[in-house]
Amino acid sequence: MFSAGALAQAAAEAPRVVVSVKPIHSLVAGVMAGVDAPRLLVRGAASPHNFSLRPSDARALSRADAVFWIGPNFETFLEGALKALAPDARVIALGDAPGLHVLAARRGGVWGEDDDAADGPGQRNRDPHVWLDPRNARLIVEHVAASLSALDPDNAPAYRANRDRLARRIDGLDREIAARLDRVRQAPFLVFHDAYQYLETRYGLNVQGALSGVVPADSPGARRLSELRRRLVETKAACLFGEPQFESALPRALIRGTSAELAVLDPLGAGISPGPEAYFTIMREIVDNLVGCLSRRS
Repeated sequence: MFSAGALAQAAAEAPRVVVSVKPIHSLVAGVMAGVDAPRLLVRGAASPHNFSLRPSDARALSRADAVFWIGPNFETFLEGALKALAPDARVIALGDAPGLHVLAARRGGVWGEDDDAADGPGQRNRDPHVWLDPRNARLIVEHVAASLSALDPDNAPAYRANRDRLARRIDGLDREIAARLDRVRQAPFLVFHDAYQYLETRYGLNVQGALSGVVPADSPGARRLSELRRRLVETKAACLFGEPQFESALPRALIRGTSAELAVLDPLGAGISPGPEAYFTIMREIVDNLVGCLSRRS
């Protein structure tokens, strides 16, 4: 346990840390617990694909000692801002964390054995939603702790202790999710946004397709809509999941006249308070909504 004096001293000496999105911010906040709190940029139901920095965000970046983000294919708003506002900060792209299980971004909206994945090297061809596999979250925690310990050796014992505690909790969460999703593993469903490949791969879910790709398109083409409608009918998909970050009438139009139900998944936790518990709440709410919709139709 930290005494009040020790906490005050640690906070005074702590690096100024900025984090892009809520699930990653939660993991960083967990590593920094008892030392200081990082600043979150993308709040509420905003999307990291088209977010606009506020003046207070720009000031925070200009003063930051460290910035954690996934990388330029996800927080597209941040690439130029980092160069302009935080040239001296240590910028850590967690999409490049050592050992991370990284999947190629899929092209096209309907998938099967011959998934159409993006070609070529580089982060821009990766699926950036890496935190939706808890094994990746555990590796992110390890990388964050190592990065902060190198930047702030005085508080390294706290970062390492928090890393170990978080690793145990994430391992428990992984087991919990696997057990809960087992009953709906075979139920077919579709999603508005292709953000769930890591969850699908980790737990063997039966996702059939997406209206929009890894970076959501404003309006899917007629061919994709036709293919998805056909897949929806052929598989008797139980649910189509939208997201609060993207308002669109297309999901409701796509399921009209079918037996599918419209529900919501939120990989960023729009309505969840930021902080060390947010990652666990985000993951559990995704599982709640998956099981809630798919079990009604299984």
